Amino acid sequence: MAEQQMSFEQALDRLEQIVKLLEKGDAPLAEGLGLFEEGAGLVAQCKKQLEEAEQKVVQLRKGPDGAPEELPFD
Repeated sequence: MAEQQMSFEQALDRLEQIVKLLEKGDAPLAEGLGLFEEGAGLVAQCKKQLEEAEQKVVQLRKGPDGAPEELPFD
């Protein structure tokens, strides 16, 4: 499955699989590098999705009078 088509949860699951494979340490160098590169791409994808979700939360929060109000995301 292409990284761009994965949901956040799918990307996180794949990232966990990659970490387990790399921790075993029995993958050939070329395969290990490929897994590392895939993992780095998945981390970037997850980070982007989290940032987009954070922006939506900031935009959707309402102030005391019920009007939308942009507040920092804690």
